[in-house]
Amino acid sequence: MKQKILLLMVGLFSTFTLFSQEQKKDKGVYKPYVPGFYEEIQKSNLESNSPKKEEKKSFKMDFSGLDVPVSVDEFKSSWCNKPISQGETGTCWCFSTSSFYESEIFRQTGQQIKLSELYIVYYEYIEKAREFVKTRGKSEFGEGSETNAVKRMMKTHGLVPLEAYNGLKNGRRFHDHNLMFKEMNDYLQFIKTSSNWNEEQAVATVKSILNYYIGVPPTTVTVNGKNISPQEYLKNVAKINPDDYVDFMSLMENPYWKQSLYDVPDNWWRSKDYYNVPLDDFMNIIKSASKSGFTIAIGGDVSETGYDSHSELAMVPTYDIPSAYIDENARQLRFSNNTTTDDHAIHLIGYLEKPNGNWFLIKDSGSGGFNGKNKGYYFYHEDYIKLKIMSFTIHKDAVKQELKKFN
Repeated sequence: MKQKILLLMVGLFSTFTLFSQEQKKDKGVYKPYVPGFYEEIQKSNLESNSPKKEEKKSFKMDFSGLDVPVSVDEFKSSWCNKPISQGETGTCWCFSTSSFYESEIFRQTGQQIKLSELYIVYYEYIEKAREFVKTRGKSEFGEGSETNAVKRMMKTHGLVPLEAYNGLKNGRRFHDHNLMFKEMNDYLQFIKTSSNWNEEQAVATVKSILNYYIGVPPTTVTVNGKNISPQEYLKNVAKINPDDYVDFMSLMENPYWKQSLYDVPDNWWRSKDYYNVPLDDFMNIIKSASKSGFTIAIGGDVSETGYDSHSELAMVPTYDIPSAYIDENARQLRFSNNTTTDDHAIHLIGYLEKPNGNWFLIKDSGSGGFNGKNKGYYFYHEDYIKLKIMSFTIHKDAVKQELKKFN
C-alpha cells in the first residue's frame, strides 16, 4: 500500500512539475527605438543617402529574469579576428565568411591573417552583372549573396590580405555602398529596358563604377619581399583549399540526403550544391563541430521579436512557438510562408552549455552587432538556430560521417 501511495505521489509531483513548466510563458514588451552604432556609421559617411531609421517603438521579447549569457568570456570559443563593421553595405555574406576562413587559416596553420572582404565583393559584383546580361535580366542583382559565394570567388580570383585592398577611399572609416550599388543597378536596368545586351560592355562599365567607388583590386601582393598572385596567396600563404568546404541546409521541400537547390534570391547563381539533412542532423553537426574546435559560417533570419541588438540575444519566445514544438514542420512552414527569410550571415565561433540549453557565440559584422556591451557579438540560443538559421558553410572534416550518407 505504501509503495502505491509513493508511486501516486511521484506521479502527481511529475504532473505538477510538467504543468508548471507548460505554464511558464515568455512575454513581450514595447521598446522605444534606441540609437546605436548605425547612427555612428551615418555620421561618419556624411554624404550617405540611406534613410534614417524610423524612431518608433518595436515589440520585443522581455528578457528580464531569464538565465542568459552576458559576456563572451562565458563561452568556449575558437580564435577569430576582432569584429569589424560592414558599414552601410549588404555584404554580411562576405564579412562573415571571410572571418570564417580567417579562423580556418588559424586552425590549420596557426597564422593570424586578416583577409580583404572587398576583394571578394568586387568580383562577386562582376559575376552578378555578367549573369544579369546572360539571362536577359532574369538573374538577381543585389547586394546580398550566400556564404558559399566566397568559395566560388576564391577558386577563380584567389585571396589578398586586408592591407593590400580595403575598399575604403578618401579616408573613410566605414564602407558605404549605397551610391555605388544604385549606379550599377540603374545602369543594368537601363540595359534591360533598352535590350542592349552587350556583355563585354556591361562588365567593363560595372568595373569602372566599382573602381571609382572602392578602387582597383591588386593583381599581386607582396609577401616577404616577393610579389605573388592572389591565387598563389590563397594556395601558398593562406593554404586554403576551397574544395574542402561544403554547405548544408535542412528543408522538407527537398529530399533529405540529397544535394539540392537553396531557393532564395541571394543564391543568384542557383547553386544546387547544398547538402540537405534532417533537422536533428543539422543541429547535431553544429553542436558537435563547435565543441570540436570548428567554426561555422551560418545564415538565416534575424528579424524576430526574440532578436534584440542591445540585449545581444537571439531566442524563440513561447508566444511564438514553445521549444518542444520546434521541429522540421515549424521550420518549413516559416520558410514557405516567408516569415523566415534569408537576410543575414554571421560567424559561429563558440558554445556554452547552460541548464536552459546550449548557447552559441556569434560574431556579427552588422551594425546591430555593435549596439551592446560585447561589441560585435551576439548570443544565440539553440532554439533560435533550430528554427531560424537556414544554411551553413563548414570544413568537410567536421562532417565526414554525414557526407558518407550522400555517397
